[in-house]
Amino acid sequence: MAGQPKTKAETATAPAEADKANAVDFEIIELFFFAYRDFTSDPDVILEKRGFGRAHHRVLHFVDREPGMTVADLLETLRITKQSLARVLKQLIDSGYIHQVAGPEDRRQRKLYTTKEGKTLARALAEPQSRRIADALAKTGPGAREMIKRFLSGMKNADDN
Repeated sequence: MAGQPKTKAETATAPAEADKANAVDFEIIELFFFAYRDFTSDPDVILEKRGFGRAHHRVLHFVDREPGMTVADLLETLRITKQSLARVLKQLIDSGYIHQVAGPEDRRQRKLYTTKEGKTLARALAEPQSRRIADALAKTGPGAREMIKRFLSGMKNADDN
């Protein structure tokens, strides 16, 4: 109970529990590394054939998921510099995967859309990842999807929620 003196047994375990609280969870960290490596491996092969990398994948994914998003929105979502985005976006536009349109009120604003080819590529990149997620969820059991969503949401920075 709070406010009562601790017994000898409670005092003896307190430092061990404090150590656990301050311990580095190497097991989970390593599982994240390996999961990320494998999660990105299938799309990496598809991207490499086109001379693209993971930055192209991220841009294509978010533009496809939110048609009409602005360049400013994309910069905020990805948290990258204009210079980094400009190179990747130019390659995706020049390759016919993304189309940009001037904003209706402000012509300087650029709205981004995936082309038919862009949608096809975005789907081809997402399908193996989706299969991998479905397989892992099936092995995890009932309620896993909601629990994992809560866990991953908890891993994001508070200002992303």
